Amino acid sequence: MKNFLKSLYLTNRLFYAAGVIIVFFVIGYYIPVLYAFGKALLIALVAIIIIDILLLYNSSEFKIKAERLLPTKLSNGDDNNIQIFIKNNYKFPVHIEIIDEIPFQFQKRDFLIKRKLQAGQEISLNYLLRPVKRGEYDFGNLNVYVSNTLGIIKRRFTYNKGAKVPVYPSFIQMRKYELKAISNNLSDYGIKKIRKISNNREFEQIKTYVSGDDFRTVNWKATARKSRLMVNQYQDEKAQRVYSIIDMGRSMKMPFNGMSLLDYAINASLVISNIALKKHDKAGLITFSKDIHSMVPADRKNNQIRKISDVLYKQETNYEEANFELLYATVKRKVSQRSLLLIYTNFEGFVSLERQLKYFKQLAKSHLVVLIFFQNSELNELIAGKPETSLDIYNKTIAEKFQFEKVLITKELKKHGIHSVLTEPQNLTVETINKYLELKARALI
Repeated sequence: MKNFLKSLYLTNRLFYAAGVIIVFFVIGYYIPVLYAFGKALLIALVAIIIIDILLLYNSSEFKIKAERLLPTKLSNGDDNNIQIFIKNNYKFPVHIEIIDEIPFQFQKRDFLIKRKLQAGQEISLNYLLRPVKRGEYDFGNLNVYVSNTLGIIKRRFTYNKGAKVPVYPSFIQMRKYELKAISNNLSDYGIKKIRKISNNREFEQIKTYVSGDDFRTVNWKATARKSRLMVNQYQDEKAQRVYSIIDMGRSMKMPFNGMSLLDYAINASLVISNIALKKHDKAGLITFSKDIHSMVPADRKNNQIRKISDVLYKQETNYEEANFELLYATVKRKVSQRSLLLIYTNFEGFVSLERQLKYFKQLAKSHLVVLIFFQNSELNELIAGKPETSLDIYNKTIAEKFQFEKVLITKELKKHGIHSVLTEPQNLTVETINKYLELKARALI
């Protein structure tokens, strides 16, 4: 009886019908005919409720079968597909309402899927979730409310009572760029094709020409033998060390489209590490703020990308100032061979760079340093707008000053032989890959 009451829900139709009957009873106090009609309606409503209950509760078995299928992990900053399978085992059509208790982090309080299922019909439903923060997410119950054509009452079925799913750095982006990197079609995502100037003329194999291959590498002898266009696939310089170094300080907590700059940097680090491994380089990782949070030495082992992903998953800022002096000392002590250092950080003004410039100059003496920092796209919109008041003019002037200081930072870094990437957060991954491929093509690493 207790379970019956828990699963029984009254619909709006029932309350509307009850309201109409009450009106007939009230008016019927003065008009006896309407009172009798209201009494007949009440008897009919009670009969319909009993019929509804008998139809929906004619068996103790679950007449609706439903299951939520969750991936083993979710990808941060991406649309993740969640599947729900549902089958109607009733011998008549039913209307269903699905309410999935998704994690509170999504702040989605209007989740509702409505469908009509024929007798014995089975369907698959999908919806998308986009997490913007790493960590564990708790899913609650999968609730299915069922009513028949009359729709006076509903029966609730509950499935998948709780599940925990971790949200990892964007492995969806990683796989997307990985497939394009293998097929040399990175230009599909805005990755620039850069002419190589390396003198290495050793080639690994002769392969069939595909769109995008350089015509200058055509092997005419092999083409004549095979009767199709064949090209030489030349070797790149391999086994170079590529370190992604992430500033975990408070400057990286600035939000953009729901995600922090830190999470954009973490996603880009995972992608560039994977591409470096696919290009036969060695990928490593350093995260720091006031202290060194973690370090994964550059390597090419089979489990290297999983190791980097697991470390990135656990990274959290402590809202402290980044200690670049400690970073320099750590790199000098633990990174003995010349490496490419991709440093993800953020400087809002020229003065903040000047305090740390000496450490970047010291790093650049032994390594190839690329400083990656962010443009504020909201400032771009403010600058592009037309000022209408004196306050608008003041705000636009300040915005232009900040943007100009970003340009000064890139010029100052270039003067000291330090490469830089100034980008908007949503373009971070593409711009970082472009820079890596440019440096590879110029044989600087």
